[in-house]
Amino acid sequence: MDKLNLGVIGLGSRGYSVLVWLLLGMEDVNVTVVCDVYEDRARAGQRAVFEKTGKEPLMCLDYHDAIKAPGLDAVLIFTSWDTHAEIAIASMKAGIPVGSEVGCEYSLSNCQRLVDTYEDTGTPYMFMENCCYGKEELLATSMARRGLFGEIVHCAGAYAHDLRYEVAWGIENRHYRFRNYEHRCCENYPTHELGPIARLLDINRGNRIVSVVSLASKAAGLKAYIEKEAETKNVPEYMKTTSFMQGDIVTTILKCANGETIQLRLDTTLPRFYSRNFTVRGTKGLYEQDTNMVFLDGVHEDKYFDTVMSYEQFMNNAREYEKDYLPEVWKAVTPEVEAAGHGGMDYFVYRAFIEAVKNKTPMPIDVYDGVTWMAVGVLSEMSIRNNGAVQDMPDFTHGKWQTRPREDVVEM
Repeated sequence: MDKLNLGVIGLGSRGYSVLVWLLLGMEDVNVTVVCDVYEDRARAGQRAVFEKTGKEPLMCLDYHDAIKAPGLDAVLIFTSWDTHAEIAIASMKAGIPVGSEVGCEYSLSNCQRLVDTYEDTGTPYMFMENCCYGKEELLATSMARRGLFGEIVHCAGAYAHDLRYEVAWGIENRHYRFRNYEHRCCENYPTHELGPIARLLDINRGNRIVSVVSLASKAAGLKAYIEKEAETKNVPEYMKTTSFMQGDIVTTILKCANGETIQLRLDTTLPRFYSRNFTVRGTKGLYEQDTNMVFLDGVHEDKYFDTVMSYEQFMNNAREYEKDYLPEVWKAVTPEVEAAGHGGMDYFVYRAFIEAVKNKTPMPIDVYDGVTWMAVGVLSEMSIRNNGAVQDMPDFTHGKWQTRPREDVVEM
């Protein structure tokens, strides 16, 4: 297959940016269908394709029409979280390979339906978790694979991102997060931090998540933010009177079959800087993303204690390990790739999907990965509702996790 005929379903901020900054710059991709429930967004996508290529793609307002388009090879889904599963299932049933953007699932039954549909149809499905291709995450994973951290005991991560504007003004800007924060309280976006950790710990490939425990703080951040906005802006009355259920800080602990623990933190409605807080702890050392720090037993320990040096002396020392342990795709990264979205991660994840469809090779982040990571959100909601009660994680692989081979997203 020389050229991939691709459909883009969902043209809000994420879908439109990937279309314009990534897909339309790929010579082996033809965007032949654009779809959004809002006509202005669909037309903007159609116009972007025409201006770049001189060819006008089919424009649809209903995803059912989009996946029926003749000659379609694959679809990418960028719609609101609550529609990802239904569109993916319809596409797989139509034999159209699916790349589904990340998000939070709403029920275990939806997760199971995704698995059942994939197993019934055999249609490829990829969960488009770009952080699995992050430079720091892949460096630490490569080092862990080589044994530098010893036996891994614990990992941590966060989605720590000030989203107060995006959430508070969500209805005005036709964004789905407002209703989620109004009606749900859970770890609603676990996959940015969990995806890379799951790859490092071989989740679904010799290991699995067995249980989830979650607790949430009170919800005060959005109310305070809206009150501040109302001092200088014309804030709609519904924003002032809405009571949000989503706790400002949600802490989730996962237990793995091989004994490791994973700590996740959702932190999106209080003022802060961006962080994924990717952290690896092992019997021989650690990696910490926020400081880009490596600390290895027998290498840094004596120096640290003999000179009473603060941790600041080790900040950014992970750069010293890039020559020997950073995967080649990141050593050879170009400014164009870095500028294409999230410092290069977006390019790598979308190229991986396109290459897998074209070459009919297994998806590097498959349906079992996607539903397991999304199910953490569902189980966290159940745990919070029951005062932190332990929730069992279903085995979506039907026991195959014990023998499924490791497939790294890039060669380590």
